[in-house]
Amino acid sequence: MNTMLVASLAVALAIVAAFASASTSGFGVFAPPRIDGSLDVLGSARVVQLGGPVGPESLAFNPAGEGPYTGVADGRILRWRGDSLGWTDFAYTSHNRQECSRPFAPEMEHVCGRPLGLRFDNKTGDLYIADAYFGLLVVGPTGGLARPLVTEIDGQPLRFTNDLDIHDQAGAIYFTDTSTRFQRRQFLLSVLNLDKTGRLIKFEKSTGKVTVLLQGLAFANGVALSKDQSYLLVAETTTCRILRLWLDGPKAGSHDVFAELPGFPDNVRRNPEGEFWVALHAKKGRVARLALSHSWFRNLLLKLPVSPQRLHSIFIGGEPHATAMKLSETGEVLEVLEDTEAKRLSFISEVEEKDGKLWMGSVLMPFLGIYDL
Repeated sequence: MNTMLVASLAVALAIVAAFASASTSGFGVFAPPRIDGSLDVLGSARVVQLGGPVGPESLAFNPAGEGPYTGVADGRILRWRGDSLGWTDFAYTSHNRQECSRPFAPEMEHVCGRPLGLRFDNKTGDLYIADAYFGLLVVGPTGGLARPLVTEIDGQPLRFTNDLDIHDQAGAIYFTDTSTRFQRRQFLLSVLNLDKTGRLIKFEKSTGKVTVLLQGLAFANGVALSKDQSYLLVAETTTCRILRLWLDGPKAGSHDVFAELPGFPDNVRRNPEGEFWVALHAKKGRVARLALSHSWFRNLLLKLPVSPQRLHSIFIGGEPHATAMKLSETGEVLEVLEDTEAKRLSFISEVEEKDGKLWMGSVLMPFLGIYDL
């Protein structure tokens, strides 16, 4: 091994060791950079506590505008009944609930379920659910135990079902399977291993036919149809970009890059004007850039004797924050809203615009946020 390589490895080890022992506030120079033109306003958001459970990943309002509904880490789907009534149970994705009372227990997700993406069918009032472990499910307007629709493809169980959207005209559900190798509780390993086994899948409601539309995706995540339903967006989290699959017109069946982002996109949601809100789980800082560009640095991180939570903190630069980006129908950045000091929000997973407000979920926090536009 030459002298230059030894020196580089020594420096890298010193950096990693410093991260492993530093407090969260000590990440300083390694924290993600600011985004030019962003507005640091999300610190004024109102917070709605869940009262116990954590991880309101996705938010959905029923056809009557009631809600939101959200899935949480203990496998339940909750319904917000307003400040006076608070949260009530609405649905479940697993019938086995005896050991599913802890607010956050990743080791039990395969038993209790982990509902992620949620979408209502505006015609029927049915709620479609992407559960990380149980696949694509549906539950009626009155809730209860959800019914499985797609649990495997070609005899292989879905390992990490993530998000979905509904094509009203075609009667189809588009959903993502993040990885065929890693499960949800191993999400950071999927990123650090540069796993590219993610897929975008189509389910036809009338026939039950299942078709893989895109594969080889690096952490397939959020899904959103355009307003005219001529194309579909899918977030590719590891590469920090949004892909566009054309459904109609001369480009039908082809895909391209819709937007390159300064961080790791989670869910994508269309607003009433046809624009798109993208929630960034975190911005891409120096450590993430090194890890995603150099295999030797990734290997160092993977070998660190730290907890998964600590490894996640190291990877994102140690400082939690919230970033929401609004994109035009052609992929231009229209607006960036942040809470750079995590005064109220951090690790947001979805931004849903409704009636002049942004409702924001988080896969890690015990609350959701509401920001007045």
